[in-house]
Amino acid sequence: MSHSAARARSGQDRTSLYSEITDMIIADLEAGRAPWVQPWGTAAAKAPLAMPKNAATGRRYSGINVLILWGAVIECGFVGQSWLTFRQALALGGNVRKGEHGTTVVYADRFTPDDERRRAELNGDEPNAIPFLKRFTVFNTDQCDGLPDDLTTAPPAPDVSSILPQAEALIVATRADFHIRGEHAFYSPSGDFVQVPPPAAYFEPINWHRTAFHELSHWSGAASRLGRDLSGSFGSKLYAKEELVAEMAGAFVCASLGIVPTVRHADYIGSWLDVLREDNRAIVRAASAATKAADYLLAFSANAPVTVVPTAEAMNG
Repeated sequence: MSHSAARARSGQDRTSLYSEITDMIIADLEAGRAPWVQPWGTAAAKAPLAMPKNAATGRRYSGINVLILWGAVIECGFVGQSWLTFRQALALGGNVRKGEHGTTVVYADRFTPDDERRRAELNGDEPNAIPFLKRFTVFNTDQCDGLPDDLTTAPPAPDVSSILPQAEALIVATRADFHIRGEHAFYSPSGDFVQVPPPAAYFEPINWHRTAFHELSHWSGAASRLGRDLSGSFGSKLYAKEELVAEMAGAFVCASLGIVPTVRHADYIGSWLDVLREDNRAIVRAASAATKAADYLLAFSANAPVTVVPTAEAMNG
């Protein structure tokens, strides 16, 4: 097959894969479900709240793969959030049970064809890399037999008593200009500060944390940090895209800290659907940006204090 034909086929495969993923997310949103907010702790969810990870390497999945694997955990009723490829299961002394169906996840990268590399060397310029999206299949450890016991034991449910101080410690560790006051939650790009109403303003105080990390996810996108475009005005496509990033990033941070808030942003679903129907790559890009935002925030936790005393402002509302 020629390089041009291979590139054309690769492009078709990528388009098909982007469309498949986008169609899946659109179906969830049309049904009124935000796929990054799972019903952890209900009868539908047997697995503990956690970010999905590869059981062989210990590495956490990121971007769109988080949504895909969370969806599979809920749909299939798995009791754990750990995954393996067929070969990894064999290498660990186990096997995937006969008849089990895997879950398709994706890997994005870029490669430079030999002819493009030679052309660049002759012309003295930079070679053009071609992006590609590759699909591969993973299996939950629930679908395997013969694995070491430490890989098949579900992690214990988080201790609720340690969650809220842990979350507050992370907020303090970011050194963000974070204000607990007022009646509205927002991030101000011009003032570079976050404002969130006090927990007492929420019917369920646990949702304060979801809102706080949503707004801190916007904060992470400032030019001096991750450099996302925060210039979109309310109601614009750019605004909807950034809200999508912050909503997922907030969910990823909550999951990483063991916080189980409820979903509120049903009012945004229409604008998100417009974005996804217009661009079948939007959800993949947003999930990738959300992972970067969540990782950026969680990186502060290594130096976060164990116990944080609430500020007078927070206590007084």
